[in-house]
Amino acid sequence: MRIWSVHPRYLDRQALIACWRETLLAQAVLAGRTKGYTQHPQLERFRATPEPLAAVGAYLAALADEADARGYNFDRTRIDEPTATVAPIEVTDGQLDLEWAHLRAKLDARSPDVAERWRTVERPDPHGSFRTVPGPVEPWERAQKP
Repeated sequence: MRIWSVHPRYLDRQALIACWRETLLAQAVLAGRTKGYTQHPQLERFRATPEPLAAVGAYLAALADEADARGYNFDRTRIDEPTATVAPIEVTDGQLDLEWAHLRAKLDARSPDVAERWRTVERPDPHGSFRTVPGPVEPWERAQKP
């Protein structure tokens, strides 16, 4: 499961769609509708908020906004709290750097045109649900650290 901390504008089609599906799964886990993935580390940051379902709803709404901008049709009726307004979740610049390197490798391999568009970006903007703070890779991250 990869719920990207980077802004969805940087994601290629495959990553945007996968992130949508995986975040819908995360929402189902947080709502208690599934027994799988309940201990997934990516959920820690949403669980740590005062309103986890609202936080994941705001995240999903931003993915749907990006999909709309690209002419895709994500089903917003699948978002439990589609109009939630929540405070941004902190994400470290170390985490953004790790995810950016991971995403760039994926883009180089499967979407070279998208990779080229973002070639000069050193550090991406975070998803609107997050606020960047100084720090190392997040403790919940299980991907290989650089």
